[in-house]
Amino acid sequence: MSFIQPAFDGTEIAASAPAKSRRKVDDYEAWVDEVWPFYVAAADTGQPFTIDEISRKHQLPDPPCPKSQWGSLPGRLQNEGIIRHHSGGTSIRAGHSMVHVWIGVPPAHREAVARRRREDRAAARAARAAEKRAA
Repeated sequence: MSFIQPAFDGTEIAASAPAKSRRKVDDYEAWVDEVWPFYVAAADTGQPFTIDEISRKHQLPDPPCPKSQWGSLPGRLQNEGIIRHHSGGTSIRAGHSMVHVWIGVPPAHREAVARRRREDRAAARAARAAEKRAA
């Protein structure tokens, strides 16, 4: 780390301002309630998007534990039948790492998609339970 000695001879050293940190919400469920409408609106456009793209566009706050809780939001949106996987892309927030690109499910199909996901998860749980019993 370098230390810059301030100039006391009347010259001014202009330093860049520190990065503005994002607001953090203390309660996870309150955070979900706050950001949810923005992702539903993005899904309703029918255009592909990343989670990071929407959060930056609307300056959304971070969840209580950003490193792990941003990833659970798309799962919730998928389980409700609001979005589905579209392709892959990159994210500025994730250091240009590969991320999922999502697209909205048409509103008329959302309940059917959510029902199917619930049924698939229940079948997978039942299969795991049967496998444990057999072992």
